[in-house]
Amino acid sequence: MERLKGSQHEYQHTLMYGRYTKELGEFAREEAIKLDKKRKKEERLRNEELHKYRGKCATKLASAFGFVWRHTFAKLGEDWVFLALLGLIMAFLSFIMDHGITMCNKGRIWLFRDLATHPFAQYMAWVSLPVCLILFSAGFVHIVAPQSIGSGIPEMKTILRGVSLKEYLTFRTLVAKVIGLTATLGSGLPLGKEGPFVHIASIVATLLSKLVTSFQGIYENESRNTEMLAAACAVGVASCFGAPIGGVLFSIEVTTVYFAIRNYWRGFFTAVCGATVFRLLAVWFQKADTVRAIFQTNFTMDFPFDSQELLVYSLMGVVCGLGGAGYVWSHRQYVLFMRRNKKMNTFLQKNRFLYPGIVALVASTVSFPLGLGQYMAGDLNTHDQVSGLFSNFTWTKDYITVEEQDVLRHWKTKNTDVLFSLCGFMLYTFVFSIVSSTIPVPSGSFIPVFKIGAAFGRLVGELLHLSFPQGVRYGKINTPIIPGGYATVGAAAYSGAVTHTISVSVIVFEMTGQITHIIPIMVSIIIILRTIYINLIHCLFVTKNYKFIIN
Repeated sequence: MERLKGSQHEYQHTLMYGRYTKELGEFAREEAIKLDKKRKKEERLRNEELHKYRGKCATKLASAFGFVWRHTFAKLGEDWVFLALLGLIMAFLSFIMDHGITMCNKGRIWLFRDLATHPFAQYMAWVSLPVCLILFSAGFVHIVAPQSIGSGIPEMKTILRGVSLKEYLTFRTLVAKVIGLTATLGSGLPLGKEGPFVHIASIVATLLSKLVTSFQGIYENESRNTEMLAAACAVGVASCFGAPIGGVLFSIEVTTVYFAIRNYWRGFFTAVCGATVFRLLAVWFQKADTVRAIFQTNFTMDFPFDSQELLVYSLMGVVCGLGGAGYVWSHRQYVLFMRRNKKMNTFLQKNRFLYPGIVALVASTVSFPLGLGQYMAGDLNTHDQVSGLFSNFTWTKDYITVEEQDVLRHWKTKNTDVLFSLCGFMLYTFVFSIVSSTIPVPSGSFIPVFKIGAAFGRLVGELLHLSFPQGVRYGKINTPIIPGGYATVGAAAYSGAVTHTISVSVIVFEMTGQITHIIPIMVSIIIILRTIYINLIHCLFVTKNYKFIIN
């Protein structure tokens, strides 16, 4: 009897457990149905929001493209095709923007030279185009998308850390960023495009996910969304300089805190696609003979530097570290000064175009080739300035060829030598890159600090050549001083000091096409990283009130 009672008790317990299991299963199914309805509702709202930016024709075109995609390229693997398409789009955007910037710079030089008999008309032509372009950029981005103002790297770092920033990854922001950045760099102000291009690549990646229906599955997962945005940051840098490896490393150092190893292949794949197509476009449309580095150099491979010169490179690292800290400090103090002066701030907000116009006018006046500009290579664009600084011949030597004279005529006058012009060039770029970065337009700061470092390295190399015209002697071997090599080391060192990154050394190798000075560059950058602990990205975080996500 007791045994029977025990078995009934066990049976009753099992029956209750079975009933509980049945209720749990029904609850799970109900929750799954609710989540599915919620997902479909969010997808419908997302599509409705996207349709606000597109007309009926654009919506139908997107639907047709999505249908074709699902039955063709999506079969190959969504990640691969998505990343390849992202790299392709960024390469075309970078090439088209560079072409527009070059056209603006050439038009400015053409007007200046065509009015050679009228100095005042030359001055008006020289300053009018930059002022008009800056005013257009400031007005356009204010009307279309104020979120496009500035670099974009602090915002992307914030988004990648899980903070939602409204309207920073929309089509309107993309249009404003691309057109505004082209006009800003076409004005000739000492600004760069690397930071804004990281932002542009992230916007393109986000829009691609919304354009093609099959990509929505990827971006519903927050972790996958972060992975794709990290890859977009890499292709943004790679498409600027044709530097895929440096682009991936730079995106890791600047935009992320913790980087998953599985994201390596995504970053490298899309960066290689973007950099390769970007350089191929130069071959196809700019009549380049083959795929080359942006600032191609031809330093000797046998004895690029003597071991005794490592001491000089180390001292350059210390000086660049202190100079980089000074740049960051000056930038922060100027920004805080502009914000703390409430009366001036209120006045400039009411007269939105006054401050950009004044900065563009003053900067153009200082760089006017018949005035102070003749002491700082003011008649050259950014590409020609850096190419000249990296040139593989000594500027202070006695015998100059015709080709070398064509380079030097921009860097010296009848009354001054190249050393004076290099100092003037560094001072102008230092001051006006800081002032210009506060204009409410899309802009970056990497290229200006890169030029400052290159000019400083060139100055050190030329001074060493004047001190040791026969080169550095070790035993029976004389190793000649190569000022162009010092320029590359200075560019990498100063850029690394301002951004506090090691990846700039790899970017320099890829931009110049040589690794002859890999040891001096790494020595100087490592010394910098042990010397200073502040950087420009941190400064931008603080000035934009993003302190709550800084480690």
